[in-house]
Amino acid sequence: MNISTFNAFKSRNYRLYFAGQSISLIGTWMQKTAVSWVVYSLTHSKLMLGVTLFATLFPSFLLSFIGGVAADRYNRYRLLLLTQVLSMIQAVLLTALIFFRHYSVWEILVLSAVLGIINAFDVPARQSLVYEMVDDKKDLPNALALNSSMVNLSRLIGPAISGIAIESLGEDVCFGLNALSFVAVIGSLLLMKLPVYVPKPGGKKIINELREGLIYVKNTPVIRFVISMLALMGLLVLPFTSLIPVYARDIFHGTASTFGVIDSVIGLGAFAGAIFLASLKPGTNLNKVLAVNTFVFGAGLVLFSHTTHYPLALIFITIGAFGMMSQVTITNTLVQTSVAPAMRGRVISIYAMAFFGMQPLGGLIIGSVSQRIGVQDTILGEGIIALLMGCLHLRFLYKNNLMHAVVSV
Repeated sequence: MNISTFNAFKSRNYRLYFAGQSISLIGTWMQKTAVSWVVYSLTHSKLMLGVTLFATLFPSFLLSFIGGVAADRYNRYRLLLLTQVLSMIQAVLLTALIFFRHYSVWEILVLSAVLGIINAFDVPARQSLVYEMVDDKKDLPNALALNSSMVNLSRLIGPAISGIAIESLGEDVCFGLNALSFVAVIGSLLLMKLPVYVPKPGGKKIINELREGLIYVKNTPVIRFVISMLALMGLLVLPFTSLIPVYARDIFHGTASTFGVIDSVIGLGAFAGAIFLASLKPGTNLNKVLAVNTFVFGAGLVLFSHTTHYPLALIFITIGAFGMMSQVTITNTLVQTSVAPAMRGRVISIYAMAFFGMQPLGGLIIGSVSQRIGVQDTILGEGIIALLMGCLHLRFLYKNNLMHAVVSV
């Protein structure tokens, strides 16, 4: 690791954002872990884990393109501030629901869907605003990689705290701490000093702006390919995380703490992957790194799938998570560094649709398949699919003479 790994921290606004968001994301991962555990404890249904993922992410898929148009049309800073306040309100309502103990799965699903709607506007605004937070635009790839390290460090810490809190203090504490964590990110946003917002000329219909975004992606081969690959990953491979409670409870015969540990080592692997990406030298071929790490992801899942020795399984899932990190981060970096500023919100919303939209559908597919063939064979199949997609990526690189191309990072 070298000094350039943290170049983006030279920007004051980005430092504030990173600090506030880091605290908030720990709470977010605590809530995600607690929701999965509560739902599985109530239903003992693998399919319901997929339904929970669907409820959280599918609204983002349906509305993220509109969120992208909003991020291009309106003040992204104010939009982000609004989504964070609304997310805090959602967390408070979920806390109250669990605290009073009179709840059912459908109520949790409804509040999860509300969060998905908020995220449809939050993600395009937040990702687009990162560009404005970084003073030297050459540091943007570094900022995006550090974003991923922040997300996954939070994933490392949040589930571990959540597992302990569920056993010793109760599920409602996890949700309450998440609600409290939004104070940090809202405070950091209020302390920022961004350029004065200049309203963009209106007049275009939303449908025309949506069409412009789709045409732009269609006419940009690398962006079109990596987003398509991310969509397939989201549909067929990334939903493996929805089955982790089954491994914790039924295969390793553990408790909420076991679930928290497995989720945390996934975060550890992804965090290591994000730091690796942040440390890459300028000129590194990101497409090649993405292809190689797709193989790492697939191999990790294959090895993890049927391993019943708990410590060894933790090692294998950590390796898989290291490779998984590139799927999201490099795709985001390639999109952010090559898209025209006026199209940024809409193209990021397409990226968000690929990420958030396919996972809920995939969660239903994976949950249903695992009911029929078992969770271990299901994750084995997901690993094999990732390996095949790695082959497709190499084929694309050779076909387009990108195997040895220099891609700025």
